[in-house]
Amino acid sequence: MRRIIFGAMALVPVALVAFVFLAFPAERGPNRQLAPVSVVEDDATLASMKPPKRTRPVIAIIGDNDGSETTDYLIPYGVLKRSGVADVFALGVRPGPVKLMPTLTIIPDATMDVFDQRYPEGADYVIVPAMHVRNAPAMVSWLKRQAKSGATIVGVCAGGVILAEAGLLHERRATTHWFWIDTIRSADSTIRYVPDRRYVADRGVVTTTGISASVPVSLALVAAIAGRVRADELAGELGVRDWGTQHDSQKFRLTRADIGSYAANFLMLWRHEQVGVPIAAGVDEIALALTADAFATTHRATAMALATSVEPVSTKFGLRVVPDGVLGSLGVDVTQHVLSPDKPALALDRALEVIGLRYGAGSAAIVQLELEYPAGR
Repeated sequence: MRRIIFGAMALVPVALVAFVFLAFPAERGPNRQLAPVSVVEDDATLASMKPPKRTRPVIAIIGDNDGSETTDYLIPYGVLKRSGVADVFALGVRPGPVKLMPTLTIIPDATMDVFDQRYPEGADYVIVPAMHVRNAPAMVSWLKRQAKSGATIVGVCAGGVILAEAGLLHERRATTHWFWIDTIRSADSTIRYVPDRRYVADRGVVTTTGISASVPVSLALVAAIAGRVRADELAGELGVRDWGTQHDSQKFRLTRADIGSYAANFLMLWRHEQVGVPIAAGVDEIALALTADAFATTHRATAMALATSVEPVSTKFGLRVVPDGVLGSLGVDVTQHVLSPDKPALALDRALEVIGLRYGAGSAAIVQLELEYPAGR
């Protein structure tokens, strides 16, 4: 009997290997020559994103206090605040800090209720990141009210799934992170998924592909509000070479190598690291988000914000970050300073280089895959 049991157990890893071999491709496939996006389409996309109410728009970035994606939340805040073309507010569902995932904690400017008291006519734009809870009643109800008041709703990455479950994508064209495409379709069968576009606008609702699309869609909002010249100027300041809609969706799918990298990184618990990211007043939100998010996404490291005290640290544009610990008092395996603060959008390229050297090319590849980032853009 024991021989039978042990023999069956020995077949499990063989079966798993066979499943991975059959279910996942060996590689992502060759680069495709995508047809250029027409000027007509570009102009129509930006026109549909014009401010719906005010000359100087009011923008609300909403986050679930229990978990909202780091880069989806912080990058629109950093880009739009820096642009100077709108009044931007970081919101939480309820009072207290907003826990970002996979790393960082921030203190928002206000709650949804306080924002509603100040702007009873609603926002011009509401930006919705991916969240831990996708169908919280208070959140869904608030988003529906904002949409009804005429706000343009922007679902970044898997934030689009929240919009789908709220009924805001009904009979609309949309995109989302590659991993959530089937989920968004199952949430509402009338949604028309659009491949090969980093962001899609349709009748007051904007959706994006993965996490890294938060940069180009934020610049597109700047262009819609203040014109392409201002958006291009800001892109140059940030180090962004391309904020257009074109995106090769077929490049983002799990391969056998990715599965192997995930398995190795999860199983090598003894090699997991605590990465300390020092922060101080004036830290750039974009560079901080991309640096910390990239390291945490390796599944080999936990990224922690460290400061000289436990008091919240004000970022470049006034958001407050709650440190995870005090410099020198919390044991970390490695210190990683915020990358590329002068050209913050390049922080992800720099992080991928450092991660590749420290944890290997496989770890860099899964970061690029999870953030749906076409490296070098």
